[in-house]
Amino acid sequence: MTDEEVLAEFRAAGALLEGHFILSSGRRSANYLQCARVLMNAERAGRLARATVQKLPRELRQEIDLVVSPAMGGLIIGHEIGRALDKDAVFLERPEGTFELRRGFAIAPGQKVLMVEDVVTTGLSSRQAIEAVEAEGGIVIAEAALVDRSAGEVELGVPFYPLVSINFPVYDADQVPPELAAIPAIKPGSRKQ
Repeated sequence: MTDEEVLAEFRAAGALLEGHFILSSGRRSANYLQCARVLMNAERAGRLARATVQKLPRELRQEIDLVVSPAMGGLIIGHEIGRALDKDAVFLERPEGTFELRRGFAIAPGQKVLMVEDVVTTGLSSRQAIEAVEAEGGIVIAEAALVDRSAGEVELGVPFYPLVSINFPVYDADQVPPELAAIPAIKPGSRKQ
């Protein structure tokens, strides 16, 4: 799947939004990819997951024991990537500010994990989720995501395989251009500041 085909999936779902958005990092953007919306159609979610899996080297795919994703954003795509790999998929929750396994999920010591996110911008959630997996004894061998908003700049400490890398301009809150500042800002993400 080409980058343009991926963006076409977002457009078809009404998930490529324009306006003034406060990202989970606190930075501002005129564009937002609403992954929950693009993934609400099960057929489309499966298609995007299979395309993401194809980005992973064949040898890496064979090493994966378990797919782990942080809730909420990574939950659907993590499940669909688990399906595409024929591997179990579990998710981390952050009820008190730090990621943890709940609902009877467990990671066996030494289990090789593919971390899966919907969108990676600064990598903070990914790094926190990786730390949580390592604290359980798992070994995160790579991360996959639908979208890399860092334009390839993010450092996760593991190999990173996004389906698409996008470089929408982002701004610090005090550096927003006047035309963007004139639009009321909304905060569509899931992480509390």
